[in-house]
Amino acid sequence: MWRKWWFWLLVVVAVFLGGLLVAARILAHRLEPFVRDQTIRYLRERFDAEVEIGRLDAHLPIQSPMRVLLARGRGALVRASGDHVVLRYRTDLPPLLEMRRFEFELDLSTLWDRPVDVRHVKVEGLVLTVPPKGSRPSFPSLGAPDPATAGGGVRIREVIADGSRLTLLPRDPQKAPLKFDLHHLRMLGAGPGRAMRYEARLTNAKPPGDIRSEGTFGPWVALDPSATPLSGDYTFENANLGVFKGIAGTLSSKGRFDGILDRVVVDGTTETPDFRLSIGGNHVPLLTRFHAIVDGTNGNTLLEPVEATLGRTTFECRGGVVRNKDEIGKTVALDVDLKRGTIEDLLRLAMKGTKPILRGGLKLQMKFELPPGLGEIADRLKVKGKFSLRDARFTSANVQDQIDMLSRRGQGRPKDEEIDEVPSDLDGVFAIERGRIDFSALRFTVPGSEVQLVGYYLFDEERLDFHGKLRLEARVSQTMSGWKRWALKPVDPIFAKEGAGTLLRIAITGPRSSPKFGLDKKKKD
Repeated sequence: MWRKWWFWLLVVVAVFLGGLLVAARILAHRLEPFVRDQTIRYLRERFDAEVEIGRLDAHLPIQSPMRVLLARGRGALVRASGDHVVLRYRTDLPPLLEMRRFEFELDLSTLWDRPVDVRHVKVEGLVLTVPPKGSRPSFPSLGAPDPATAGGGVRIREVIADGSRLTLLPRDPQKAPLKFDLHHLRMLGAGPGRAMRYEARLTNAKPPGDIRSEGTFGPWVALDPSATPLSGDYTFENANLGVFKGIAGTLSSKGRFDGILDRVVVDGTTETPDFRLSIGGNHVPLLTRFHAIVDGTNGNTLLEPVEATLGRTTFECRGGVVRNKDEIGKTVALDVDLKRGTIEDLLRLAMKGTKPILRGGLKLQMKFELPPGLGEIADRLKVKGKFSLRDARFTSANVQDQIDMLSRRGQGRPKDEEIDEVPSDLDGVFAIERGRIDFSALRFTVPGSEVQLVGYYLFDEERLDFHGKLRLEARVSQTMSGWKRWALKPVDPIFAKEGAGTLLRIAITGPRSSPKFGLDKKKKD
């Protein structure tokens, strides 16, 4: 008798389990269109856009059917995957969002007990293209979404989207968009009205180097995606400046940024311990601290300001990296104010040898412009400015000896050897272009003498050509000694002009290492 009881019990259990399996199959069959509809609804509400989804498969791995049905799905995961997701605002713009393939897991029980708990999302081929401000219409069937509640029925714990691209479209369709390719992207804690935490890694295109960043993104602003908040900290390492013709060095940077997608404020520092120019080759350490504003609508970067230290020289730069009309590439345009520094730090970059032409304290104001192009930086660089150099001394013994002799003669003491290593003061107005520096005004003074020159210096050939006037306190006869002093006294009145004891027209020409000083016979009043 007991055997029949067990037999019928087993039959009942088998029928019950079979019913559960049938119910589970029915649930799984109905689950897929339901998940598809809910996915489309979420994306549609969250981004306020038209949604296209190619394939979407959803299945429910059931290890305990009784537990799934009796516990209303608690502990069971729905796994879904699909491809070809496209979100659009307008047909004349690139899609707002594209996903080549995706998969996600969600807690089955939360399909009834909101919010839906999506535990993990993996995306391949994610492209997010943010239109410029004011370019997207409100989606008419949905009206204006509330950013605090749009997509409010879904909470996403983690999104992995390696190999993604973020593109910011400019206001001017003729200009190139900003593109950021992210090798690694992990986002955590997506939900209504809240920012996601993210971890990202990408390679900067130019100069090439590794960028790592952590911060927050969002909440997403569906009505104006370009106004979506973005913040974080970054490190930029091993950036090879050698890709820019004319300069070299390895740059590293770190800092923090904050703002919205179309306007990000960045505060950071850079270090380039081996900064150098190709025309010189000498290494000079370069450190900067900067406050920059990146305009995502046109890709321009405004520098307000950059505080830089080159060797022992400090200066401040204000300006930007901007793309001008009909220009391929960007122009670097800066106003530079050097309030404290040394001339040797700047000359060391341009000179081929390790010994700069002179040493001394420097003040400098200039406008710096580097237009885009493929040629050497030295050939494209345009600089205009003025400077003052105080207590300068030339490092070439030959040059300094001639400067000392100029001071002796100017003071009327040509044989006084105690007048030695005299300091020089220089003031000038200059322009640099195509590898040469032109001086429209150059004033050079030493005790007893003043030189006013115009001319140029060629960096590559290291040659100079200057012409101007030499004013001496002493009369021409006093610049000599012995019998020559007496012989020249009759001509003193001839050379005493314009309030000077002696006024001469001079020329300084030749190589930097051994220039020739002499009378300029070609110059006439």
